[in-house]
Amino acid sequence: MPAGFVIDTLAESEIPQAVALWQACNLTRPWNDPHADARFALGGPGSTILAGRQGGVLIGAIMVGHDGHRGAVYYVGVLPDHRKLGIGAALMAAAEQWLQDRGVPKLNVMVRTGNLGARGFYECLGYEPSEVVVLSKRLGGC
Repeated sequence: MPAGFVIDTLAESEIPQAVALWQACNLTRPWNDPHADARFALGGPGSTILAGRQGGVLIGAIMVGHDGHRGAVYYVGVLPDHRKLGIGAALMAAAEQWLQDRGVPKLNVMVRTGNLGARGFYECLGYEPSEVVVLSKRLGGC
């Protein structure tokens, strides 16, 4: 872990920096508005964004939320030149703790099928494939 590394809650004024970080990590998609996603996450009691900083500079971020029973993480990213230092694992541990502090007993992680690097990362942290299929539907106007 780099010296001076801390994790705390992202401020709403830092959303542009978080989105730039997620874009540098290739986590954004054209059909999702990461600015709106971030504002939504910071706006309610069931979600937040945790920020990893070194010397006050944002180098990692993770969105975490829950439905009361299952937690989920999104936009898990560490700047490419800060990877392999334990920052991603620290962000995941902080997200897990955030959920545990709210009594959430389970964390689900969705990984895109072709993203073998991310899958390996989560498996190293103890996550296992589940025998489920995720179905989704885009809702008009949302």
